[in-house]
Amino acid sequence: MDERALTILLVDDDEVDVMTVKRAFTKANITNQVFVATNGVEALELLRHDKIPPQRRLVLLDLNMPRMNGIEFLREIRKDPALASLTVVVLTTSNEDRDRVEAFQLNVSGYLLKPVTFSDFADVMATLNKYWTLMEFP
Repeated sequence: MDERALTILLVDDDEVDVMTVKRAFTKANITNQVFVATNGVEALELLRHDKIPPQRRLVLLDLNMPRMNGIEFLREIRKDPALASLTVVVLTTSNEDRDRVEAFQLNVSGYLLKPVTFSDFADVMATLNKYWTLMEFP
């Protein structure tokens, strides 16, 4: 495996959104390994039990999910010394100011609204790919 390869954890309970992200990755020629969790509890399980390679991980996080929502997940990882430095980008339909403010207070690297059209979604994923290929990861 390429030591610069990035592993992505997509945390989203909407099956259509998960398929859309994967389709957008394909369209943008993004070949990173993607793991999927449908809520924060599943995501923590994957992260804490080494079911995802521990180096160079990026979390794409929806906020509106059952069991443990995105903000609750962020609170959990930020208080866990092993996960506190994890890079998280929120990818959500929530345009609520309180969600945006709280997410940034919990040190997210970005807050992206899910575009309505697939073409726009693919463009956002391509731009995000450019960002993470240039970025240094802890």
